[in-house]
Amino acid sequence: MSRISLDQWQAFIAVNDAGSYARAAEKLHKSQSSITYAVQKIEDLLDVKLFEMDGRRARLTETGSVLLLRARSLVDEAERVESAAASLAAGREPEIRIAVDALFPTWLLLECLQQFTAEYPDVRLELYESVLDGTNELLLQGEVQLAITSLVPPGFLGDLLMDVPRVAVAAPDHPLHRLDRPVTPEDLRCHRHILVRDSGSQRSRNPAWEGSHQRLVVSHKATSIRALCMGLGYAWVACDIVRNELDEGVLQPLPLQEGAERASALYLVHAGGFIKGPGLTRLEAIIRDALPARDTPP
Repeated sequence: MSRISLDQWQAFIAVNDAGSYARAAEKLHKSQSSITYAVQKIEDLLDVKLFEMDGRRARLTETGSVLLLRARSLVDEAERVESAAASLAAGREPEIRIAVDALFPTWLLLECLQQFTAEYPDVRLELYESVLDGTNELLLQGEVQLAITSLVPPGFLGDLLMDVPRVAVAAPDHPLHRLDRPVTPEDLRCHRHILVRDSGSQRSRNPAWEGSHQRLVVSHKATSIRALCMGLGYAWVACDIVRNELDEGVLQPLPLQEGAERASALYLVHAGGFIKGPGLTRLEAIIRDALPARDTPP
């Protein structure tokens, strides 16, 4: 068991921050003698010297400087434990797990999570970035409490969150951009189609376009975008995800004869069987509120 109490470590930190025993006592609303005793107790029990007096000012020794960092971490962690306990007593969830389809803009998701963590700093977040049926499997297996998915699985109710416009793109020097005419399905069949792999174990949903004889299947959308920019193939991608690449000209929309633009719906789904506490309720509201006012990513 620890020989030093949290009150004693707090007194030590207060003396350093205030610069003197008298000011530390005022800050902690205690007597100066109790603060002096607490610091001396640490020094006696650990056989160290924490402060050197310079007139009335207390200055850390080299040993005191090292222990101060550890003491701050210890006191901060104790405060976090108390805060977490208060959250649990108030019915707030200790952890929220969320699965998000790769079609949802990453920058927007991170902005929502940033706002949520500022309001609920003690709630742990676990994010699953999934594709197609991978999102629904996490829901069906009870791995997540909330999901943003392109297809609501049987037995669940979901609210339409947004329509994600997608456009066929390729690098500007790709052969499909050199045809000087509208691109036909026959043209696409002769070039490599870049796809992001369904993260579901069953992979029951087929890609929307299966006409190409050549494919490059990757596991992450960042890899697919990089491959597109390198000219390795073409793909239909969410406009928000490649907004910067389109603005910079490293990717260009393909002049397809038909089917150049598509749209995919995304739904917000709450998993049954979980208590919908204030944290989960607030996270849902933040995601919904972020959508109408969203603009180009910063």
